[in-house]
Amino acid sequence: MKLYAERPVRRTAQAVSDLCALLLVAGAVWLGLTAHDQVMRLRAPGDGLVDAGDSLTHTFDSAANNADDVPFLGKALAGALHTGSGAATKLADAGHWQIDAVGSLAFWIATVLIAVPVLFVLVTWLPLRWRFIRRATAGARLRGLGEAGQDLLALRALTTEKLPRLAAAGDVTAGWRERDPDVLAELARWHLERLGLRAGV
Repeated sequence: MKLYAERPVRRTAQAVSDLCALLLVAGAVWLGLTAHDQVMRLRAPGDGLVDAGDSLTHTFDSAANNADDVPFLGKALAGALHTGSGAATKLADAGHWQIDAVGSLAFWIATVLIAVPVLFVLVTWLPLRWRFIRRATAGARLRGLGEAGQDLLALRALTTEKLPRLAAAGDVTAGWRERDPDVLAELARWHLERLGLRAGV
């Protein structure tokens, strides 16, 4: 499998593009995780509400239990204290809601910040690299077949090469029909160059 071109300029360009894609993905992951951590700091007030609510609930419940022992007013006082306990529970519930909301926001911000660049790389860079790998691997395989592969590479050059270059090269179609070894080798070399490969094995 040919992952990179054999010609130095194209191979360097591919290596640079691969590095850029890798850095883009790594940068997106770092940015997403950093943003997640920063947004999660907003849950501090929610944590405070939960702690305060739980503490107040415990205090009111404890006081209500002790108030039951007070003669005459014990039950009324305990009921009032239990009402305060209910309010403290709502305070803790509000804290839990804020914590959940911040956690959800942090998750989606991180997801978007990571997913968008990764999808961009998958849609743009990956298909181009996969296309090159398929074509270069097939070209290298044909190059290794000797004359049979050279014929196919020459035919491919005739059908894909730009017309001005074919016209400037003279009557290459006649040379190809007559199986002129020099013409076949030159056409095969043209197509291998387009694939980023050298003519020699």
